[in-house]
Amino acid sequence: MNSHETAVKLADNVNQFFVGKEEAAENLLICLLAGGHVLLEDVPGVGKTTLALILARSTGCSFGRIQFTPDTLPGDVTGVSVYHMNTSEFVYQPGAVMNQILLADEINRTSPKTQASLLEAMAERQVTVDGCIHELPKPFFVIATQNPIEFIGTYPLPEAQMDRFMMRLSIGYPDREQEIRMAAQFIQGKMPDQVEAVCQAQDIIAMQKDVSAVTVKEPVLGYIEDIVCLTRQEERFVIGASPRAVLALVRASQARAFLKGRDYVKPDDVKAVAIQVLGHRLTLSSEAKIRREDKDKILKSLIVQAKIPV
Repeated sequence: MNSHETAVKLADNVNQFFVGKEEAAENLLICLLAGGHVLLEDVPGVGKTTLALILARSTGCSFGRIQFTPDTLPGDVTGVSVYHMNTSEFVYQPGAVMNQILLADEINRTSPKTQASLLEAMAERQVTVDGCIHELPKPFFVIATQNPIEFIGTYPLPEAQMDRFMMRLSIGYPDREQEIRMAAQFIQGKMPDQVEAVCQAQDIIAMQKDVSAVTVKEPVLGYIEDIVCLTRQEERFVIGASPRAVLALVRASQARAFLKGRDYVKPDDVKAVAIQVLGHRLTLSSEAKIRREDKDKILKSLIVQAKIPV
């Protein structure tokens, strides 16, 4: 089985247990194959945690979950050094990040100091504890969740941390048929803990390597740059997309092309992931907020303005 067939099998396995949300599952898989991280932002009860658990079980990767609360400490995330009296030495006790797939549940409910403890791990695949660097396992994939309707006792993620996430995804409510099918599976006892692995960690690493080899021609790179430049020129945005956003959009486009069975990126790949990659990196101006402008609608109009390469 080649790496593309493995990716397709992985997607099918996730969709078998996570009913009716193929697009959300595909984008989550794109982030994993692109070596990025994802922020799942939606109302409670739509399956954010379930989707993360199904993906982890399907990949055979080690899985860690940390439930963020206001009293969660940075050491709970990165780990701490514990003094052993018998040896008179400090020994590193791993934190939640020492897993290949990490679910950071309700990340906006913890303090900015604890949120910041994830920055080094997400950007550099390592953590520094008491001056010692500890490499993270490979692959390393963070799935963070937050509920947008909760304001009391929450700490909104700063722009610097939002920029570390390759995509922000919303699952949304299922339609009538999907919800009935989901209820039927629940009655039958078809639960996430029954998911079996269809690949292993080394398969994910191999697929990530193949994704990085997908061809991106100069006109497509120019198309990506045009979209990003338009966000920086748009007066309704205080902050446009960063250079990191350019790299994330390139890699996400490569991952989508790979999933579709191609070894080259088309403009359609860029358009398919641009909203998810760029939307959370943009900040509306005060005037735009007063007018209740929709950030995604503005971004869609900018994507339409960009000239598609022939």
